[in-house]
Amino acid sequence: MKNLKENGFNTNNDTFIIAEIGINHNGDIDSAKKLIESASKTGVDAVKFQTYITEKRVAKESPIYDILKKCELSFDSFDELKQYSESLNIDFFSTPFDKESVDFLESIGVGMYKIASFDVVNSNLLKRISETSKPVIMSVGMSNIEEITNAYKIIKSKNKNLALMHCVSSYPTKEDDSNLSVIRELKKSFDCIIGQSDHTNDIKVPLYAVCCGAQIIEKHYMIDDKMDCIDSPVSITEKQMRKLVIETRKIEKIMGRPDLKVRDCEKGALTFRRKS
Repeated sequence: MKNLKENGFNTNNDTFIIAEIGINHNGDIDSAKKLIESASKTGVDAVKFQTYITEKRVAKESPIYDILKKCELSFDSFDELKQYSESLNIDFFSTPFDKESVDFLESIGVGMYKIASFDVVNSNLLKRISETSKPVIMSVGMSNIEEITNAYKIIKSKNKNLALMHCVSSYPTKEDDSNLSVIRELKKSFDCIIGQSDHTNDIKVPLYAVCCGAQIIEKHYMIDDKMDCIDSPVSITEKQMRKLVIETRKIEKIMGRPDLKVRDCEKGALTFRRKS
């Protein structure tokens, strides 16, 4: 198990938990602030957004163009949201989808970046984000081992703090399609932190992911079931997120440390040891 803090992630825990606000604010900065405030009550380590220029993200003919345009926040809004997050003692970062967005996020001092699964094969964006030397979290949904390896090498060439996130790019993902065994395979294949970006609509799968060795968990976030937001089918509520955090911290304690030694709780049984 790697030390998250030594790899650029601001936590003393073994698992870094992210509330992915994404575009669930529907393009409204007040809604974005309410989501940040709500997430700050759950115990997550960070909130994450998506920063983009719609015309650079998808073609105007795309079936999701209008949705993305409606949910696009101005660059200045992200500066305000970053400051608001920091006032609530919660880390703020974002997924940039174009070079201009990276440049802007750099200008306001964002501490880390997320790369979406869709951009694992976008070498130009990978190179630009790598140049920031900030910690990078990259989801690897839809990607084969060659594509992941190539992206890994591009980022690692200028950036040592990388985390790969097992991800199934199905919205929502059925529990039976979660394929958590990939976490162990990623841990064998790459010398970096491994996590899981989850698209089921509950918390069972990410908790199992922690048991499989995931050290970063990302979940789409909404305040409650009544919230009208784009990603509601894959999002969990404040109540669910709080439970996810509590149960994750319990798992960390149960998993403990891989030390082979006499533990304090065993000392009373030492007298019963039998030597030949």
